[in-house]
Amino acid sequence: MKIMVRDAPPRTIWALEQAGVHPLLAQLYAARGVQNPQELDDALAKLLPPASMQGTREAALLLADAIRDDKKLCIVADYDCDGATACAVGLRGLRLLGARHVDYIVPDRVQDGYGLTPPISERVKASGADLLITVDNGIASFDGVARARELGLQVLVTDHHLPALRNGRIELPDANVIVNPNQPGCSFESKSIAGVGVMFYVLLSLRAELRQRGLFNAHNQPKLDTLLPLVALGTVADVVKLDTNNRRLVAQGLKRVRAQALPAGLAALFVAASREVKTATTFDFGFALGPRINAAGRLSDMTLGIECLLTDDAGRALELAKALDAINRERREIEGGMREQALIVAESLFEDTTQAPPAICVFDADFHEGVVGIVAARLKDKFHRPSFVFASSGAAGHGHELKGSGRSIPGFHLRDALDLVAKRHPGVLLRFGGHAMAAGCTLNEDQLDRFEQGLSEVAQEWLDAATLTRRLDTDGALKPEYRRPDLVDTLHHEVWGQGFAAPTFSEELEVVSQRLVAEKHLSLKLKHRGEPVDGIWFGHTEPLPSRVKLAFRLDVDNWRGERRVRFLVEAAEL
Repeated sequence: MKIMVRDAPPRTIWALEQAGVHPLLAQLYAARGVQNPQELDDALAKLLPPASMQGTREAALLLADAIRDDKKLCIVADYDCDGATACAVGLRGLRLLGARHVDYIVPDRVQDGYGLTPPISERVKASGADLLITVDNGIASFDGVARARELGLQVLVTDHHLPALRNGRIELPDANVIVNPNQPGCSFESKSIAGVGVMFYVLLSLRAELRQRGLFNAHNQPKLDTLLPLVALGTVADVVKLDTNNRRLVAQGLKRVRAQALPAGLAALFVAASREVKTATTFDFGFALGPRINAAGRLSDMTLGIECLLTDDAGRALELAKALDAINRERREIEGGMREQALIVAESLFEDTTQAPPAICVFDADFHEGVVGIVAARLKDKFHRPSFVFASSGAAGHGHELKGSGRSIPGFHLRDALDLVAKRHPGVLLRFGGHAMAAGCTLNEDQLDRFEQGLSEVAQEWLDAATLTRRLDTDGALKPEYRRPDLVDTLHHEVWGQGFAAPTFSEELEVVSQRLVAEKHLSLKLKHRGEPVDGIWFGHTEPLPSRVKLAFRLDVDNWRGERRVRFLVEAAEL
């Protein structure tokens, strides 16, 4: 592990400080690419305008006409937290704006597979709907969109995933309207917006169209900002890059959550996760609430998660949140067993675990396809290699198909790698899609070896020594005057996440004493600039030398009524 220090341009730090930003925050922001104080203004008025996202105007016209004509609308959701929150935002928002007949369908991960398929379109038609709306999916659903159009349905695709490549060219499904910032010709600056954010922008545009038609004015129009807690949750949980616009969406959502202006389902999830609403953080969204919603789509039925986000009944919300919590505990147990088995398989592929192959592929007939992505992430973290984990598909009529989920390391674009494998080895991949850091694919079981070989070849070509060196970017040494509980509270209050990493400091520290806690965590007594401070390294058992360079985050520990700063160790440079 190489611990590095981010560059923080002094002139930028100075400019931020002159604008009234705390010196520590000024350093952290400058190191994350913030150029001027205006980027830190999280006011709703500063959001990128809806008109700049291609298709929002056409979507608004389509939806406004449907509401006028009292048509039946059906949302086709995805089975992760982004898809669930996008569905809830769509349903709540459309109802607020006057739609009287809005329902939803969420595909089953095992039975239906991903996205809008022809059978899903047929189910939408059978439900009596006139207009089909996808959220967080649809951009690559050529057959599903075509079938919907054949059946006489109007189709609005809202998505944020990359469009499909066919024969080296970008192609789009034949929907009535497509809203996706990653489609060709869209000038919307925030290409990293989540699916829930795209749906929120469609609603903003629809409200503007309804104002223009005289149904509302600026004083009596529905307040769509009530949806921002859900937008924030989906954005953080989907691990999209927190660019300036996404940070504004998340900050606005967090403000409402902390003011206890949040849907009953979110409040119940905070209770189920033993988290405090008044001090909610992006960490709560990403590691407490998001996994509980995701667990429903992985092991059960995402309808549970969506219903939790839709209900306004506090009692019903708590009941659903407890059910989601139970499913998440089951997910952790399954994941733990799969992770151990996957590590055994992966380590059997090479004698020296420090010399892992350029890419890792693992399959076991007993793996549950709902958690292959999580296990792939664990393998990627352990070996610092692009990693794919496969499980047998349980979909009807697909007896020998494998569904795989992959996670990558910086510098290796996983979706592009799959595209190259598909070109070099025609017929190996039945379906694939995703992003730079996460992707999925489906293949026949007898093609697994060819896929593994093809992916390893691409990895061998693309990965160099620098990319394969595990590194952790940090914010350097922590000044002793910043080691204060109130300042740690300030840091926790800010918006951190993917592409805008939470503060991590690094410096050489003296290890005064160390002991194991619960046989799997290293509890530490450290000296920082001559002053004692407690530390803990979760999931680490190997003892440390008396002096060592550590990377650590800051936390506050309550001990006998006293709030003390504690170092959460992330890595050691040995």
